Amino acid sequence: MDYLVTLAADPAIWAALATLIAMEVVLGIDNLLFISILTNKLPEHQQSSARRIGIGLALFLRLALLGTVAFIVQLTTPIFSAFGHGFSWRDLILIAGGLFLVWKATKEIHHTIDPDPGSDMFETKKATIGYGAAIGQILLLDLVFSIDSIITAVGMTEHIPIMVIAVLVAVAVMLLAADPLARFIHKNPTIVMLALGFLLMIGMTLIAEGFGAHVPKGYIYAAMAFSAGIEGLNMLARRRRRKT
Repeated sequence: MDYLVTLAADPAIWAALATLIAMEVVLGIDNLLFISILTNKLPEHQQSSARRIGIGLALFLRLALLGTVAFIVQLTTPIFSAFGHGFSWRDLILIAGGLFLVWKATKEIHHTIDPDPGSDMFETKKATIGYGAAIGQILLLDLVFSIDSIITAVGMTEHIPIMVIAVLVAVAVMLLAADPLARFIHKNPTIVMLALGFLLMIGMTLIAEGFGAHVPKGYIYAAMAFSAGIEGLNMLARRRRRKT
């Protein structure tokens, strides 16, 4: 208890907490886009529960990872070298997660453009997925983002309670925003293509990070915000044309 009181009395701790919460919420945007697109392919009566269960299990996953911070930090130690770069387990996880995102986004884009092209490598006839498969994919992607965010958080503060509070707040925001965002994407089909483009960009960024090429997150989110703003203007223009 005295430890928590001491933390609460330190202004630097509050600044670190605010920064961590902001970082976790921003990283949660990537997850929410993926979750919304993925769960919208489930039967309507399963969509909301899949989002809640997926995000809830992701919370337990993040808290479990926070309990192994000492091990997570060691994931940045290079285990082999190739192409002039020392690859760590973190790099390999980022590359695998990036490849998964690129594959998934490409598959969904292919299906959106040509929903019934016949049998091909993307199996686009299978427009729906199973309930368990959806939750499994949510957890898989959250594992990638969680490891990256925890390693970043360790560099900002050494206090586990601060990290736990930031994770709890971020996951609460995700739970509140999941259903409205999914409904918005469902009602605006053009947003789906934009969101899939975001996922492609995020996937390529993860791959680049895995190969040691640091891409400032500010550039990524600025590009996403600019694209979303343009699409918002397009939606407003279409709505006014329909009224007239």
